Amino acid sequence: MCDIDFFKPYNDTYGHQMGDDCLKQVAVHLQSEAQRPADVVARYGGEEFAILLPNTERAIAQSIAEHLRSTIEAAAIPHRVSPFQYVTASFGVSSITPSLLNAPAQLITEADRALYDAKAKGRNQVSVQQNHEKET
Repeated sequence: MCDIDFFKPYNDTYGHQMGDDCLKQVAVHLQSEAQRPADVVARYGGEEFAILLPNTERAIAQSIAEHLRSTIEAAAIPHRVSPFQYVTASFGVSSITPSLLNAPAQLITEADRALYDAKAKGRNQVSVQQNHEKET
């Protein structure tokens, strides 16, 4: 999960048209990492995006999220009311091995928890949900 930091103040300051342009720019950066046919980047709502990377180990997903975070920061989209002065994003990473014992909702819940953690720790960072499931 990816959430653009301080997006409401961005919209309030620059207007909704600029907000839409900002969303599009961030989406282009996110899409740049969706290289494989099954990889999906989708707007999840508001300023949130979901990035699905099937058959990707948690450590690799974390590395991809960190790369995306730094790419968005390096784009230097001005955001004068953000403490960072540029548009930044926070990421929550989770992974599960599909089985009859876990549902897609579990993956979303864990990614949301990790995203909340990244925001609570100051934003513009990646947090990983450490579940107890053994990865294969």
